[in-house]
Amino acid sequence: MPAQEKASQPEDLTRLFVERANAGDAAGIAALYEPGAVMAYPPGGQTTGREAIRALWEKVLANPPRFEPEPPLPTLVSGDIALTATVARDGTGVRVQVARRQPGGTWLRLIDQPELSPES
Repeated sequence: MPAQEKASQPEDLTRLFVERANAGDAAGIAALYEPGAVMAYPPGGQTTGREAIRALWEKVLANPPRFEPEPPLPTLVSGDIALTATVARDGTGVRVQVARRQPGGTWLRLIDQPELSPES
């Protein structure tokens, strides 16, 4: 199996997520997260850890929606931490992630808030 592309910039994480989700690659999605990452999903809950995130995406991708790229908002970077966000195409609000630069210079998600609406 060929090595998967890694995120060289924080903004790459969203593009790689969309590519892997549309390919039905739950393990590839999970690889975009740190081992102890936290994802605020399902709504009202949390999924903690790369393995739990993989299992969650296996369920979601069993009957997958089609994911479309969303234009990123400007990324904020402070040292090895970055805040990324996109405006949801479905009009539900924004998607916000905190990423951390890894020792090799690539980026992984640490915290993921995939659904954040003004009503939240």
